[in-house]
Amino acid sequence: MPTGRGIPGLRGTDHIGFTVPDMEQAHHFLVDVIGCDFVYSLGPYPQDEELMAVRIGVHPQAQILEIRFYRCFNGSNFEVFHYDAPDQEYERPKNSDMGGHHIALYVDDLDDAVSYLRERDIDVMGEPSASSGASLGQRWVYFTSPWGMQFELVSFPEGKSYERDAEVLLWHP
Repeated sequence: MPTGRGIPGLRGTDHIGFTVPDMEQAHHFLVDVIGCDFVYSLGPYPQDEELMAVRIGVHPQAQILEIRFYRCFNGSNFEVFHYDAPDQEYERPKNSDMGGHHIALYVDDLDDAVSYLRERDIDVMGEPSASSGASLGQRWVYFTSPWGMQFELVSFPEGKSYERDAEVLLWHP
């Protein structure tokens, strides 16, 4: 379905890639807490300075120890990396920092999902908030993974305000 603008043949987001400090911890969180399906893994990869420095943009002596792929219901897949690199940083960026990020997951019942996370000792960051303006109808709350990466739960079962007149919807289950 070409649109006539942008990258030719673009169909959508295939995956979101992120790096974790402990692959087993991440696996447990993604599969047992979030509910993703583990699909397959790759690696370790041999040392390849050209691949690392030129094609991936990391330290030339970095090494990918393992990559795991997860299917997370309806939406993008996760490509999870575990690296060993001489200049590796372990401090995660805040949302306000360059490179700051979070991954938002849609749920049918926000309160039920928040209770579920709290029962599993997941750090839920405050109480759910109600959006306003164009996002009126949405509620959301952030939570963190065991390694400190921010995730968000969102829910808008009756839609968002902007959708009444919109020709393009951002996304809806």
